[in-house]
Amino acid sequence: MQKIENTARILSDNIRRHIVQMCHNGQSSHVGSGLSVADIIASIYSIMNIRSEQPTWVGRDYFILSKGHAGAVVYAVLAELNFFSEEKLKDHYRNGSTMSGHVSHVSNPGVEFSTGSLGHGLSVSCGIAKALKVDGLKNRVFCVLSDGEMGEGSNWEAMLFAAHHKLDNLVALIDRNHLQSIGDTEKTLALEPLEVKCKSFGWDTVSVDGHNHKQILDALNDLSSKPKMIICETIKGKGVSYMENSVEWHYKPPNEKELNQALQELGKKITDVEKN
Repeated sequence: MQKIENTARILSDNIRRHIVQMCHNGQSSHVGSGLSVADIIASIYSIMNIRSEQPTWVGRDYFILSKGHAGAVVYAVLAELNFFSEEKLKDHYRNGSTMSGHVSHVSNPGVEFSTGSLGHGLSVSCGIAKALKVDGLKNRVFCVLSDGEMGEGSNWEAMLFAAHHKLDNLVALIDRNHLQSIGDTEKTLALEPLEVKCKSFGWDTVSVDGHNHKQILDALNDLSSKPKMIICETIKGKGVSYMENSVEWHYKPPNEKELNQALQELGKKITDVEKN
């Protein structure tokens, strides 16, 4: 487990550096959203059964980023895991690029589904998980949602479906950073008590520190007879001091001075995610 934790930590550090650089290059939004979820994504990809040389391998686990506006984080982790060249990341959000700001599966190996309109990812994940059950396959399905997105009724309908059909091959993780597009989630549409609500919908539910790789990995590896919901307490903009807990970085891209400070705070890139 220690080796997997180290892999997740290195992936997180590298992902964050990619995100700030990509959002600067393309002058794109949602840098804070990507930094918030980086540790969660890195932990998931550290345990997924996937093959970079065979992205559509029938035995693969599936990942859906329902909070599709944080698409840079998915492109970054896939580049780190050799699904495509890191050089491709330089085209993020540029005219004619396949790497749109909201994550796209078109010409991006490893991306299962294009998202961005909130409230769709969990429903699609339920469909994949149900199909795998029907086919008698053991693949797992992982879905990451934003907390603001939980105001969408489609998510709660999907949760009812998953519990009813006993989709124990489905794991959803909520990026609980308490901020959405214009402010505090609790002032926009209150979610609490979120853990109690998820449990009442028939999900095995646990809350973790969304920046603690061990806690996330322990929750991911704790199998259940029910669909699993992991509520990850996070900080929007995590890792860059002037971005943390600031709603403006939901939209604002870093300028050159801000980029340099961010890269300095995030430290030197580690070139081999297998080192520990």
